Amino acid sequence: MKFNVNWLQISSVIVLFVTACTNDLNSIKKITYDPKSPNEVSINLNIYYADEGYAKVNIFAAHAETYNSPHITYIKDSLKVDFYDDDGTITSSLTAKYGEVNHDTGQMFVRDSVKLVNYSDKRTMYTSVLYWNQTDSLIYTDQNVRLISPKGKAYGTSFKAKQDFTSYKITNPRGAYEFDQD
Repeated sequence: MKFNVNWLQISSVIVLFVTACTNDLNSIKKITYDPKSPNEVSINLNIYYADEGYAKVNIFAAHAETYNSPHITYIKDSLKVDFYDDDGTITSSLTAKYGEVNHDTGQMFVRDSVKLVNYSDKRTMYTSVLYWNQTDSLIYTDQNVRLISPKGKAYGTSFKAKQDFTSYKITNPRGAYEFDQD
């Protein structure tokens, strides 16, 4: 058998193959890199904070985007924060639809359908915006609040509490409520 080899066709195929397989990193970066995009995107994110091996806080986020400069996590589509006592029991929970965690300052901001629950006292506080300072465990807002428990209903113009919601203070309280606030 005799083969007719067309060297021009073979060399064209080789040149085409070699140039088609070359990656230019600058071209790839132009296509895929956006400096405004998050460094991390997480779905169903769970973050546990512990002290000496004991859980203190658990943050759950349905959708989270983290940026490194500044180091902030934006939580979207709902979040839940559980606070634990020294025995590992959940004492209180905070829920909202949106939140921001500043990892550099240790502060968290939540808004939209904010609810703070103390399980042992069956006490629930509702507001539109709430701040949490991780360093001193203080939760506070300067927005209107509504407090509901077996002791009644109360309303106020601001709120401060420890993260376990065992001690709290409402400014300008009103309503049918048996207050024993600090």
